[in-house]
Amino acid sequence: MKIIGITGGIGTGKSLVLDYLKESYGAVCCQADEVAKRLQRKGTKCYKRIVEHFGEGILDEEGRLNRSRLAGIVFSNPAELRILNEIVHPAVKEKIKEQIRREEKKESPVFVLEAALLIEDHYDAFCDELWYIYTDDETRKKRLIASRGYDEKKIQGIFSSQLPSSVFFEHCDRAIDNCNSFEEACQQIDDIMTQLGLKKG
Repeated sequence: MKIIGITGGIGTGKSLVLDYLKESYGAVCCQADEVAKRLQRKGTKCYKRIVEHFGEGILDEEGRLNRSRLAGIVFSNPAELRILNEIVHPAVKEKIKEQIRREEKKESPVFVLEAALLIEDHYDAFCDELWYIYTDDETRKKRLIASRGYDEKKIQGIFSSQLPSSVFFEHCDRAIDNCNSFEEACQQIDDIMTQLGLKKG
């Protein structure tokens, strides 16, 4: 089973790439952020540790984590962000490894992992290769304004909190250029999959 890690900044089109790999190649897709959300549900081990550290002020009326309240604390305080990451990220990684082991037993042809922190969290240790989905900042801005209604200030804040393109290019094995039409990006993906000996399903 080939294990491909996919990363890139917000607005680069990572979700479209995952959908394409799933539909065209039967890829099993896993998003680290979705795994993290499940692991932070009310009553879980991660949830208890987060509430223990940050207090009940981060909960909503139902006793669930209020993600925006928690984000408000950690994104302005690097020390608190580090503590949150130390609680959540090892659990996420273990859960993803479990899923990979299950898919290997099923002999799935390709497993695709999408994670914003693919490089920082050293997911390359168990991925066969890392792909960087690249889109220039101007195109990303237009997409985020159109699809999510973000304003310039919010977009700039997100961009500055993410790794610069140069780091992605340095650490990833391949780059998919998604600056133009998605059809062009798909052609690049098809070429890579052919090189990897993976056929369309």
